Amino acid sequence: MKSKHFYIFIGAVVILFLAITAFTSENPGDSKTNKDIIKFSHQLHAEVTDCASCHTGVAEAASLDVRLLPEKEVCATCHDVEDDDNCSMCHYEDVNEPLLQSKSSLFFNHAFHINQQKMECTTCHNGLSEVEYSFEASGANPVMNKCYTCHNDISTASNACELCHKNTADLIPDDHKKVSFNKNHKFAATNDDENCAMCHNEDFCGTCHVSTTALDALNKVDDFYTPYSPHKFKSDAKQQQISRVHDLNFAYTHGIEAKGKTSECQTCHQVETFCAECHNSSGGDFASEGFVPYSHTQPNFTTIGVGTGGGQHAILAKRDIESCASCHDTQGADANCIMCHTDNDGIKGTNPRTHDANFLKDSEGDWHSDDGSVCYTCHTTASASSGIAGVGFCGYCHN
Repeated sequence: MKSKHFYIFIGAVVILFLAITAFTSENPGDSKTNKDIIKFSHQLHAEVTDCASCHTGVAEAASLDVRLLPEKEVCATCHDVEDDDNCSMCHYEDVNEPLLQSKSSLFFNHAFHINQQKMECTTCHNGLSEVEYSFEASGANPVMNKCYTCHNDISTASNACELCHKNTADLIPDDHKKVSFNKNHKFAATNDDENCAMCHNEDFCGTCHVSTTALDALNKVDDFYTPYSPHKFKSDAKQQQISRVHDLNFAYTHGIEAKGKTSECQTCHQVETFCAECHNSSGGDFASEGFVPYSHTQPNFTTIGVGTGGGQHAILAKRDIESCASCHDTQGADANCIMCHTDNDGIKGTNPRTHDANFLKDSEGDWHSDDGSVCYTCHTTASASSGIAGVGFCGYCHN
């Protein structure tokens, strides 16, 4: 009995195999691609003609649904299509079918880009002149990065997804679909050729990468939750998300990044609470007092008096003014700076020297014509705007 069932099963498999084989052989065209239909070299033709001579309808095409590939009549302008002996130059034996044009999922108006924007074919389809076989031509179609050259909401055109994509339901790149992408996306985001901004803004990153006081000595393991974990949707949600934005040793190197980049730090961190955890050992009002770097506590950090050179703070400021700017407003609004670096009397040599000798001596600066010149942030304007020689700021040079 078992043998009978076995032979019945084998017979059914054989019949199924023969049926599939017969159907495939009767419909050979179903699996054909342009590689099987025609022999064509873009590289060869690019040497003797231009794109528009073959793709005659492209310049007037308002969508990708119209025929963009050349018809037989176009080829006939150069080739003798009536000579049967020449068929094999382009066609495979017994294959005389038109080129297949893939259905596109995009909106694109060639007529607008060519006629109104005056764009060349090679602006988008770069490298076609090097393509040997026609079926490889799709590799010269523009990648999305190239579209972003203009469609970036900054220079020329909108980058809204629905402007080009017919279906926006699933626009996830293939590498984003990998199981490990959430863990490894930082490597893609830090590459020199990263293009996250094409689809994402900073608010998107903030979905996971948010913090209030972030990591500090008081945080325990139970104070954190992983993004999208069930904890996030409970009433007793933990206060911190685990987010690896910085390297593991960032606590020791963050001072380098913080110099001149305070505004970037404040995207996620609140200075009064976050920085104060470590940098406010005195327990004072951090919002008004801030924290004092070690260099500021040295005896020679500031020396007062004309001719003293200003001490170590002057040396550090000349070496890296951005370091000062990370805490102080170097445009003059910071009381710490303007206590000394100001020009109350308009008399040269009576205030702490901010600039080197002969600074801008031979320059026709904007202070001559612009009352809003940055120079007037510190220098008196009482007489400068009227341009009286020998008086006030003008008197520095004009006697």
